[in-house]
Amino acid sequence: MENLVGRFLDDEISSQELYQSIHDFITSYHIRSGEFEANYYVIKKMDHDNFIVFPENVFPDNHREIPNCFSIYKDDLIARINEHAKNQGFTVPD
Repeated sequence: MENLVGRFLDDEISSQELYQSIHDFITSYHIRSGEFEANYYVIKKMDHDNFIVFPENVFPDNHREIPNCFSIYKDDLIARINEHAKNQGFTVPD
């Protein structure tokens, strides 16, 4: 799972704006469930605390493939994206 999380972080926490959008989606109490479509990965919010993250390949004939996924608890996901964002030099809330 560690490689999957690392690839997700490298692909999606690539700008301050994208980091902030993902952070806001994860921490929002106004979004109980739903999906955030990032560059390559989709973050599926199952409820306030549980997430499934997966890459999504969409082909020209509109079929899609999901080659892998991981589930992660909100606090762990926030800690990982914050750590990665700090390493990239982005502004991270306290």
